Amino acid sequence: MQHINPTRMGSCAKALAPAAMAMCMSMAAGHASAQGAEIFKDLSPADYVHGETLIKQHQCTECHARKMNGDGAAIYRPDGRINSAPLLRGMVEQCNSTLNLQLWPEDVNAVAGVLNRDHYKFK
Repeated sequence: MQHINPTRMGSCAKALAPAAMAMCMSMAAGHASAQGAEIFKDLSPADYVHGETLIKQHQCTECHARKMNGDGAAIYRPDGRINSAPLLRGMVEQCNSTLNLQLWPEDVNAVAGVLNRDHYKFK
């Protein structure tokens, strides 16, 4: 598979890149949506502590506060575009990829589990 350098992409390809990312995320979320919040059912109390530690270590709250003009919790809108547990996990994975946090899948699950427990409460 050939790597595509975004600086060498034409204007059409650049315009389509966000749509391609959205399509991939929706396909992944659609595949996982049958699971619902069950994706968090195997998290132990230690996993939640680990998720809390990762949130502090990577300064997620501070980053979200910058994005939301000072209120980091305002980014967690249960009635917004994140309306399922798989989409929540997908958004954590997007932060992981975008910010190159190098989290393992288990780490992403732990962070998403904490966010679900504290903000979203998907069942």
